[in-house]
Amino acid sequence: MGTDVGGTFTDVWVYADDGRQAVLKAPTTADIIGGIMDGIELAAGRFGLSVEEFCSSVDRFGHGTTAGLNALLTGSAARTALITTAGFGDTLEIGRLKRQLAGLTELEIGDYRNRGRWSPVVPRTLVFEIAERIDRAGEVVVPLDRPEIDRVLDRVGGAGVQAVAVATLWSVANPEHERRIGAAVRERFPDLFVSLSHEIAPAVGEYARMSTTAVNAALGPVMSAYLARLDEALRGRGLGVPMVVMTSEGGVVSADVVSDQPVSVLMSGPAAGVIACQQIGRRLGEEHLLTVDVGGTSFDVGTVVRGNPLLRDQLTVGGADIQRPAIDVATIGAGGGSIARVRDGALTVGPFSAGARPGPVCYRRGGSEPTATDADLVLGVLDEDGFAGGTMRLDRAAAAAAIAERIARPLGLGVVEAAWGIRQVLDARMADLLRSVTIEKGHDPREFVLFAGGGQGPSHAWALCRDLGIRTFVVTPTATGQSAFGTGTCELKRTISRPHHLRLPSADRIAVRDVEPLAAALAAMTAEAEAASAGGPAQGGLAIRRTAAIRYRGQAHHLDVPIIDGLGSPAALEKTLRQFEERYEALYGAGSAFREAGFELLGLRVIAARALDGAVRPTARDELVADDIRDVVFDDPAKPVECPAYRTAFPAPGQVVAGPCLVVFPGQTLVVPPGASARTDELGNFVVTLAEEGTR
Repeated sequence: MGTDVGGTFTDVWVYADDGRQAVLKAPTTADIIGGIMDGIELAAGRFGLSVEEFCSSVDRFGHGTTAGLNALLTGSAARTALITTAGFGDTLEIGRLKRQLAGLTELEIGDYRNRGRWSPVVPRTLVFEIAERIDRAGEVVVPLDRPEIDRVLDRVGGAGVQAVAVATLWSVANPEHERRIGAAVRERFPDLFVSLSHEIAPAVGEYARMSTTAVNAALGPVMSAYLARLDEALRGRGLGVPMVVMTSEGGVVSADVVSDQPVSVLMSGPAAGVIACQQIGRRLGEEHLLTVDVGGTSFDVGTVVRGNPLLRDQLTVGGADIQRPAIDVATIGAGGGSIARVRDGALTVGPFSAGARPGPVCYRRGGSEPTATDADLVLGVLDEDGFAGGTMRLDRAAAAAAIAERIARPLGLGVVEAAWGIRQVLDARMADLLRSVTIEKGHDPREFVLFAGGGQGPSHAWALCRDLGIRTFVVTPTATGQSAFGTGTCELKRTISRPHHLRLPSADRIAVRDVEPLAAALAAMTAEAEAASAGGPAQGGLAIRRTAAIRYRGQAHHLDVPIIDGLGSPAALEKTLRQFEERYEALYGAGSAFREAGFELLGLRVIAARALDGAVRPTARDELVADDIRDVVFDDPAKPVECPAYRTAFPAPGQVVAGPCLVVFPGQTLVVPPGASARTDELGNFVVTLAEEGTR
């Protein structure tokens, strides 16, 4: 089984030995664990078992969590001290001279009231400087003596902290001083959580390394306590297997790894959704995917190119820059719970969300502002019965009344026209984000297949595809719990990153002495990644993927490119440089490469992935039978279209339907627009093909 905690719902995906699947949703609770246990109770009931019987039969429990992210965003992380090299105590305050704007969107940057929102995760009063210094070659410039360590630890002891981060200058070149400080802290304060920068973020650049280490330390006590409570609750109900937790880089690790490096799981939910689509794309033979997840609170977009998800080296969360590899997921506040408002005569939708409680007006939980879900209900996309897998009944009259009062009357529109406007604004915002991750990064969206996930994704996919010229989109039976499916099925994955600086004046003048250190470093990292990915549940084969961070000399940004034939010879390194130039021209245009500038190699990365046992081969049985006909608004609010509505949970393969129609799953509704057709493959996935432009 897999679980994923979202801002509105906690999703649970279960796969049984006989091929049966279930996707269930429970409202997310303030303590997070309550929502997980509620979802497990629903799952047990679905399979006709008691909670104890169900938990004792689980072979794998995957988890994606927002506990660390919530702690960072709400300021409830642990009180943390930072020990750093003398003279560098202001590093977190200075940042990169843009800390007041860190994490803001282009629209938010324009509002001065948003600036300076985030304080450093460690305030200046808890930053302690220590007399020591190592240079970039790893040579000791200022020795570190024990009296100096004791002096600083006396101050730490009086600060009342729960965690300590240690980030000294050039520890990536020589970590000896950091290790000595860390050992002294652990010896004197065994109850404190300790993070060392050369272990957490081994990268050149003291600010990002320090910021990442401080965040990791601040989250350590929070995540350790959370995972311990969750493990206790699960074992108390009979779970007998160790929990595996999704990381931001798109793989699962054991819970004890997360307890040591909680910064690695900040974006676990969005990463799990991308990985789930990547797995399904492989089965369908598709290598270029756009993965979208439209939940109650956010719209997440990932990109898979040539079969691999795009990664990024840095996240900005809560104003803190975090130097860790993560799947590149772009997010905006747009989802089913996005609130619609009229401001200065203009209709806006999001980024504010109604969440799960009170939620949209149609939930009948006290919500008063109309949302995208209320609009879909008025437009006929959603039905009053069967929402969230049959656990909720919606109130169409309440949704219509709220839209009439808050949107239609101020704009002088009818209720249906106002609801259609809400949907148009929301779709336009989401389409803009899709353009930013494709066209603005050198990709043609027409070459991609869109995978629609989340509770709302299957109902918005057709409009997004049509806007970007995409002909095909895929909706899986588990789309409403896409991230939960990912946490339950993805690979065990460990990533090893190391800085390695090499300047090359030309790709034609590579010497053997240049590649020998590279080859040795790559071999050592590969061995470390293989060892780190061992252990855990029964496993399949190991796959190794290696990349290099390269840029032209004088540039500020780099590209991560695959290492094809290793780096053991000048010819092999030259192949990798050609890979860089091909990607560079794909991103910035033909002729933009400029090898005359020379190259800089900044670092290496090795990703070891090992599939966990238990292939998913669902038994899809449901035949599609239309059990309802209702009017749905597509392009003209004055001309709703009569659509048959089919109901299914996990459809049988080989079925074909023609648009316009709806396919209603527990927790999601697939909209097939006029002129489109949809068929199910052998796994029960709907592959929808839109009509050619001009034939609709």
